[in-house]
Formats: sequence, C-alpha cells, structure tokens
Amino acid sequence: MYAVFSKLPTQARILCVGAGTGAEIIYLAQKNPGWHFTAVEPSAPMLDVFHRKAEECGITPRCEFHVGYLDSLPSADSFDAATSLLVSHFILTPADRIAFFRSISSRLRPGSLLVSADLAYDRASPAYPGLLDVWMRMMADAEVSEEKMESIRIAYSRDVALLPLEEVASIMTAGGFEKPVLFLQTGLIHAWYAAVAP
Repeated sequence: MYAVFSKLPTQARILCVGAGTGAEIIYLAQKNPGWHFTAVEPSAPMLDVFHRKAEECGITPRCEFHVGYLDSLPSADSFDAATSLLVSHFILTPADRIAFFRSISSRLRPGSLLVSADLAYDRASPAYPGLLDVWMRMMADAEVSEEKMESIRIAYSRDVALLPLEEVASIMTAGGFEKPVLFLQTGLIHAWYAAVAP
C-alpha cells in the first residue's frame, strides 16, 4: 500500500474509513513522519485500541479519531488519499455500496488516490469452491478455530457481498473513481487503487 501512496506530499492528509484498530495507519505513519490521518470507525472499542496503540507509537498528534460513519464526519478540508480495507464488502446492496464510495470520493482532492481491499470473487465460477477451500485452509494454518471457520463460511454466503472483480470495479467507478487498478490478491482478498475521477 505504501508504494501506491509513496509520491504523496510530505504533509499529506489521509482518510482511513473503517480504520479498526489502526494497523494501516500505524504502518503508513511509520513510513512517513509528516503524514496526518483521520480514522473513521463505528466501533468505539476498536478505536480505543487504536488510540492506545497510537500513543505507544507516538503518532497521536498526527491522528484524528472519529467514532461513527463517514457521513457523520464533520466537513473539513479535502484529503490527499484514502483507505478502505475490508469494509465495503459488508455493504450488501449495490446502490448503498456505490454511495459509500461516493462519500469517499467527495472528500478527496481531484486526482487523489483510494486504496480499497475487499473480499471478491465470482461465486458462480467453477474455480470458486477450490479457492474457498484453500482460503479456509490458510485460515486454519493461522490457528482460526473450526467453529470460527464455519461461521466465516456461512457469513460469506449471507453477510458479505462477495462479487466478481469486474462488478466491484464497476461499483467503485460509479462511486466517483476512475477505473480501478488491481494490484494485490491474497486468497479471496483483492486490493485496488483508483484515482478520483475528474
């Protein structure tokens, strides 16, 4: 991800949507000591964890912590870049998912980049069952319990908008971005970068 953002200004402002416990912010903050971050996260306990980690890493002065969704973030200056990691696949309807990306693009300066990663694949593909099995075995190697893996398998069929890559890219484009570029895949996780459309 840093390679995508490496040409940002030394004082760039980065919007992190669904920041969770702040792993990507800590990584990026350590890469560039001049960048500032706005963490948007609806889970207060997760944001509290990030706040503690930020204090331990000494990056708190460069971070804003917003409990809530992006639509409740006060209007401010535009951002130079944004991240959305493993967030949009939980938005089940295409219209709402387009609106989600639109809410990000509207807060970015022209030409600014978004890095977005989500679970994605064509479940109708003959290759999907095999890839899902490999994905589950990867999690088993990471010591995820059988019970947890079964709940994940059920969630993928019910609670996650697992869409073909082309559909995800189309949704991002409809949300105000130029055609996304796929730059990373790990199992079912795919990551794109895309510039705000002019």
